[in-house]
Amino acid sequence: MADRDTELARKGRKVALLIAGTGVFWVLATFIGGQMGLDMRTRALFDLIALAGFVLAIAMIYQIWRARQNDQR
Repeated sequence: MADRDTELARKGRKVALLIAGTGVFWVLATFIGGQMGLDMRTRALFDLIALAGFVLAIAMIYQIWRARQNDQR
C-alpha cells in the first residue's frame, strides 16, 4: 500500500510540474509573440499547444483519481 501511495504522489508531482510548465510556456509565448510581432495564426498555435498541455494534465488527474478510488474499495 505504501508503494502505491508513493507512486500516486510521484504522479501528482508530475501533473503539478506539467500544469506549472504549461502555464509558464503560455505566458511567455504570449508575451514574446506580442513583442516580436508574430501574426495571430502563430500565436493561436501556441495557445493550442498550451490547451493540449492542460487537457493532458486533466487526463492525468483523472487517472490518479480513478486509481485512488480503486484503492479505497
